[in-house]
Amino acid sequence: MIHQRHESVDGSGYPRWLKVEQILLEARILAVADVIESMVSHRPYRAARGIEEALAEIEAGRGRTYDTEVADASLKLFREDGFELPVQ
Repeated sequence: MIHQRHESVDGSGYPRWLKVEQILLEARILAVADVIESMVSHRPYRAARGIEEALAEIEAGRGRTYDTEVADASLKLFREDGFELPVQ
């Protein structure tokens, strides 16, 4: 899963340029979760971006970079179900 988390569902990711059906479901979930968590967290080289910017990234990459079903479930979780990440 960890090895595949940078693959993109359109085959443009790395390290093996896998396409959606070749990428483990868990890796597709991890890819979306990793992007959201990293964008909303402060990093030494940049300030946290916020949840709306993170969700906009997932929406923009839906079906190209990120699995459509995983992206849709994540967007629903935050936008419709009111899920919030703990403040750090």
